[in-house]
Amino acid sequence: MLKRFIAYYKPHRKVFALDMLASLIISIIGMVYPIFSRGMLNDLIPNRKFQLLVIYGVTLMALYILRMLMRYYVQYYGHVMGVGMQAQMRSDMFNKLETLPYAFFDDHETGKIMSRMTNDLMDVSELAHHGPENILISGIMIIGSFIYLCTISIPLTLIIFACVPILVAVSLIFRKKMREAFTESRKSIAVINAALESSISGIRVTKAFTNADKESEKFEDGNRQFVTARKKAYHAMAQFHSSTSFITDVFNVVVLIAGGIFLYNGKITFGDYSAFIVSVNQFIGPVNTLIGFMEQYQNGVTGFERFLEIMDQEPEKENPNARDIENVQGAIMLDDVSFAYDETKEVLRNVTLNIEKGKTLALVGPSGGGKTTICHLIPNFYKAESGHIYIDGVDINDITFKSLRRSIGIVQQDVFLFNGSIRENILYGRLDATEEEVIEAAKRANIHDYVMTLENGYDTQIGERGVKLSGGQ
Repeated sequence: MLKRFIAYYKPHRKVFALDMLASLIISIIGMVYPIFSRGMLNDLIPNRKFQLLVIYGVTLMALYILRMLMRYYVQYYGHVMGVGMQAQMRSDMFNKLETLPYAFFDDHETGKIMSRMTNDLMDVSELAHHGPENILISGIMIIGSFIYLCTISIPLTLIIFACVPILVAVSLIFRKKMREAFTESRKSIAVINAALESSISGIRVTKAFTNADKESEKFEDGNRQFVTARKKAYHAMAQFHSSTSFITDVFNVVVLIAGGIFLYNGKITFGDYSAFIVSVNQFIGPVNTLIGFMEQYQNGVTGFERFLEIMDQEPEKENPNARDIENVQGAIMLDDVSFAYDETKEVLRNVTLNIEKGKTLALVGPSGGGKTTICHLIPNFYKAESGHIYIDGVDINDITFKSLRRSIGIVQQDVFLFNGSIRENILYGRLDATEEEVIEAAKRANIHDYVMTLENGYDTQIGERGVKLSGGQ
């Protein structure tokens, strides 16, 4: 998984490298203040070196201006990089969805898929940007602070850092619990999105049958699942943050008491003690950053895992030896075809059917009898369990999906129009059609005269699912 995640950094190598360099500069500048303050208290002020005191101040100001510029780069270009990676992942997921078979969409609700493409990938984007940056800055600050503290007093430093193993242990204990909680939370968000998408798409049917209360009840069920999952996630977070916060507070108590004892016994100077307190606080800051990063990490990893679940789905499998079919005459034959949507739901059994070219055939039967299934098998949307289907004597498995489906005109049971213009929807059947062919298709559908009465003609926007048109139109 890590290798696949890192691959998305490749198009942004330059920005990422500069982002890491800027982060390095930020972390180094952050360690300068305790060094300067120690020198001032131990040397400059006691020895009245006021000229050097001014130089120290000017130098610090210059370094802070540089840090400001570096932070601007990290904040702006780092986020732009994250958005770019998010956009690429979203494109990859969309392109993957276009290759998946009908069966996938039978088992996955639209709202849940949308949740993976939006909420999940936003968390992945935040992890992609802040993850390396937080690890680098915090890591350098922690290591740098430890080394500097050792230059003041190794025994005192070792006493203070005795708390670190406890902090690490607490983090590891809660890591698994937080990951499980955030996974459940992600699933609950997907459930809400699915319910919302379904309810909004069917809002006209809901109003027609006055079933608003029923839809509200269904949505509230999903909403309650979300609240329960989030409570579980927040409970794990609260345990984690309260425990780690207590340990960092213990750091301060240990520094105050142990440092005071060392100062009282003359083991360190007042300047050393002051620098020690500042350095420990600088150590605790990055530690708290990494602790807070745990939540972001869990969100991002969970989101990327859900992204990979889609990317690892098996696409429609086309025969590698499949060829394009040309000059289709329209003869269709089903030879001993059987099909089942699952092991317990056999729809067709040993069906043999011969439709001669130029003939019109109506399939009549009860609901669930397999009429629509046959229409879905002919374009190879589903694979027959056994038997063969032929177009002009050629097995459909030996024909490329593209040429097979372009040779078949389909009017679905549920009318679907894309949000766009009338021209764009007519062109959907053949994107390279000429204007004359678009008009001819409209005339054959008996809508040309109506279209010409509209102010914008074929450029008229029809709205989502064609809501701006009447049912007949």
